[in-house]
Amino acid sequence: MTVSVLNGVHDVTTEWRPVPVPGPGEVLVRVLAVGTCGSDVHYYEHGRIGDFVVERPLVLGHEPSGVVVANGPGATLHEPGTRVSLEPGVPCSRCAQCRQGRYNLCPHMRFFGTPPVDGAFCEYVALREEFACPVPDALSDEAAGLLEPLSVGVWACRKARVGPGSRVLITGAGPIGLVATQTARAFGATEVVVTDVNAKRLRLAADLGATGTVDVSMASLAESGYEPDVLLECSGVASAIGQAIRLVGRAGRVVLVGMGGDEIPLPLAHVQGFEIEVTGTFRYANTWPTALSLAAGGEVDLDRLVTHRFGLAEVEQALTVATRDDSVIKAVVLPGA
Repeated sequence: MTVSVLNGVHDVTTEWRPVPVPGPGEVLVRVLAVGTCGSDVHYYEHGRIGDFVVERPLVLGHEPSGVVVANGPGATLHEPGTRVSLEPGVPCSRCAQCRQGRYNLCPHMRFFGTPPVDGAFCEYVALREEFACPVPDALSDEAAGLLEPLSVGVWACRKARVGPGSRVLITGAGPIGLVATQTARAFGATEVVVTDVNAKRLRLAADLGATGTVDVSMASLAESGYEPDVLLECSGVASAIGQAIRLVGRAGRVVLVGMGGDEIPLPLAHVQGFEIEVTGTFRYANTWPTALSLAAGGEVDLDRLVTHRFGLAEVEQALTVATRDDSVIKAVVLPGA
């Protein structure tokens, strides 16, 4: 099969590799679509994210959909021909975190496209059958792959306890901010204000359900007068984080979703005086059923996020398209193209 390989910083090539053989309890999936993510770009640009370092050729891509083509020994959940969305992280299912339901925090997690585990910028992948989620015909291949970033939005909203009547501020109108916007509205939030410096993205946020937007390149967020009870920080920009936290009202919740620097300044007096909860978020756990329901039911529109499409030989272009075109929201790789 054809595989796109990251050999090092700014070095992507294609090569031939054997089609994987599904092991016990696994399915072999022909990949139909794979979304590109900011973490893929980060590995391409820097060769690492925190402690995860690219030390040998690595296949990126962790937002895949596909079709089951074969079952490994003992795998019985899916018939060949079943279209599936793949949850790209397989935990050990034995450690303390897994036993308590927090499998996203499993220290032995094997996650697609995260060193040293290869991802889905290729034609076929093998995966434990319970992490392949069947999708209805009404859901496109691209949308099925984007259940992964939608799961990030679902997990963030759960962590923030977004519910009916919530007033939510979302900083950053990238793909995660846009799915978080739609998820927050689906969870019952009555106000969702989104900030960014890109006017095109803010217009899309409004189309997708934001009740208000702020272009922070033109207006000060601090002067907006908005006092949310939930902040979903999706930009990763240190200066934006501090300003946004200062707006959160008493007993509010802050969920840090975006990837930024290793350290940020925290307005401690405001956090303490208002008893604000501040937490990080890492991937997701048990989110696929909710994400699938939101997308299949029309409460979240994932197809609107797809702006660019590339083949396997064009993965490097997919990873760098944002440097050439400010209209990009989500680039998708189509291995069969």
